[in-house]
Amino acid sequence: MSFNRKDLGTAESAAWGAFVAAEPEFAATVQSRFDAFVHHTLATLRKDGSPRTTGLEVRFLHDELWLGMMPGSLKALDLRRDPRFALQANLGPEAEMTDGDVRIAGRAVEVRDPQVIAGYADVVQPPDADAFHLFRTELTEVVRTYIEDGKYLAVQLWKPGAALRTTRRT
Repeated sequence: MSFNRKDLGTAESAAWGAFVAAEPEFAATVQSRFDAFVHHTLATLRKDGSPRTTGLEVRFLHDELWLGMMPGSLKALDLRRDPRFALQANLGPEAEMTDGDVRIAGRAVEVRDPQVIAGYADVVQPPDADAFHLFRTELTEVVRTYIEDGKYLAVQLWKPGAALRTTRRT
């Protein structure tokens, strides 16, 4: 699949594949946190600017991070109006955070190309392959917070165009 990237504003952003190329080990850790559970938490902005949090499934396909949504869902309408989002990986039933807390921020671009939508539907098999919203993500930030060596709170931060940065606190 290939995509035409639109100008999404002034903040630098990158597709999932660019993140993987820049930081393969960190990207693998982030993806494994999302792969550990089916449902995650998405934050979008309502018309009045207040946050909306909802659950959703995410998919990593063809070097992209995809957000698929039911037709007419409020989160899809939010993203059409304002593409900014934050996505947090499910912490699990006990919130142990064994591999850390992982969050991704960015902008979601709705895909309207029928061939791309059909290709996604062939793999994912949504309930109605002809009626769903599909968004491709442009990452502006990826963060992982975890306990390192049993004594440090470590925060890894990646932004497009910058090196992975790790800070530690005792």
